[in-house]
Amino acid sequence: MENLNKNLKHLRLRKRLSQGRLSNRIGIGTSSISAYEKKRSVPKITTLMKYSKFFKRNLDELVNEDISKLDQEKTQDTKGDKLRVLPILVDAQNEEMISLVPVKAAAGYLNGYSDAEFISELPNFRMPFAELSENKTYRAFQIEGDSMLPIPSGAYIICEYVQDWELIKDNSCCIVLTDDDGIVYKRVKKDFQNNQLLLNSDNPEYLSFEVSLNQVLEVWKSLGFVSFTLPEPAGNNKK
Repeated sequence: MENLNKNLKHLRLRKRLSQGRLSNRIGIGTSSISAYEKKRSVPKITTLMKYSKFFKRNLDELVNEDISKLDQEKTQDTKGDKLRVLPILVDAQNEEMISLVPVKAAAGYLNGYSDAEFISELPNFRMPFAELSENKTYRAFQIEGDSMLPIPSGAYIICEYVQDWELIKDNSCCIVLTDDDGIVYKRVKKDFQNNQLLLNSDNPEYLSFEVSLNQVLEVWKSLGFVSFTLPEPAGNNKK
């Protein structure tokens, strides 16, 4: 168990979580988390299971491996030269449709993103906008939460598929699908030297966090959004 304390700290910091915020997320006391990371105490198996489920790491990795080294050694194909399965739908004219992933389908998308049958069951449509090329693949994702204000919760983000992650412009807004966090909408900064992406929120109340490239499944560049929440007029103070 020589790496356990280092692994627990590494996983927490990689998500940019304080000990207090992690405590709230997994139901373990802050003092206990501190003790585990400083090797003053060894977590029970039930506690390790909470860590394992939250960080999506198996118990063998948590206890026996050096996860920080594993994350660095596993290199990801950033250019997309290797085959990535991307199911698409076409209409009767053989023109590609845009698949919509609503919030209620977000959990299922993590498991079904490469499943043609799952994609076919999503709402699929076309958008007659000149800004959308016939030679590219688009998808729409509904977001929830206020981490990217002023874009409101419930907005639909219209995205273009990114095959070559090296083309991602730093600080551009993207939908990122990851093993750990599912669908997230953030500003992305590349850190390929450390085999990771840095994800930032526009709402300053939310901390930035890193994701290992080995956890990234898809990246979609944001082009625009559709919202049915209309903004209030500027200076509209009700009396």
